[in-house]
Amino acid sequence: MIIAVVIFFLPLLSGCEDDTGVDLMLAADAGIDAVKAVIVSDDAVRNMALETVQFADAENQVAPVHSSHAQRLRRLTAPHVTHGGQRFNFKAYLTSEINAFATADGSIRIYSGLMDRMNDSELLFIVGHEMGHVVKGHSRKKIRIAYASRAIRKGAASINNEVGSIARSQIGGFAEKLINAQYSQKEEKEADDYGLLFLKSVGHNSEAAVSALRKLASTSSGYFFLSSHPDPEKRSKRLLAQIQYEK
Repeated sequence: MIIAVVIFFLPLLSGCEDDTGVDLMLAADAGIDAVKAVIVSDDAVRNMALETVQFADAENQVAPVHSSHAQRLRRLTAPHVTHGGQRFNFKAYLTSEINAFATADGSIRIYSGLMDRMNDSELLFIVGHEMGHVVKGHSRKKIRIAYASRAIRKGAASINNEVGSIARSQIGGFAEKLINAQYSQKEEKEADDYGLLFLKSVGHNSEAAVSALRKLASTSSGYFFLSSHPDPEKRSKRLLAQIQYEK
């Protein structure tokens, strides 16, 4: 798909328009984004991840260092700021929303609405799950996908018509799209497995992974975390079967 995007935009880069109704500067930018989606460097990934989490931190109410949520998260995560060869940083957002996300630079953000529904062991599974997305490279892949999508939107925006005007209004949503992009079922499975192993490695009962997913399954489906992390009930059953098999 990314290669097709590049090919689609190449003809638009050959002239310097006006009568065609195509904004070649914007189209060129779209073509550059599509190429970056293929060849994005590790430094570029880290920079984009950092910009994304800075945006999210500015848009949300970060729990003050002396608040109960910040203190709890720090108590649970302080021994694990380095894990799997990756350095992590953690913050809590004060909101009733049930959500959590990780970016490719190792930033993990947990929403207080999610924290309030989990005991310490269950919360550590969520933390381990998000760590897994970073260590396994899933968060890096999300940046590549977001770049490709951004290129497509810019391509639409380069056409001077009503559709282009709508697309222009969406270009600034890169950070939101990156945070909200779904993981595949395979990626969720890998992150669940990583979270389970993490839970065991820090000396907590592995069945907390099952109870955490069951709590998510019993929560209103209107919450974003459930729509972006598919089928927690099925995932809990898979982990339970895995735990029982290993006993």
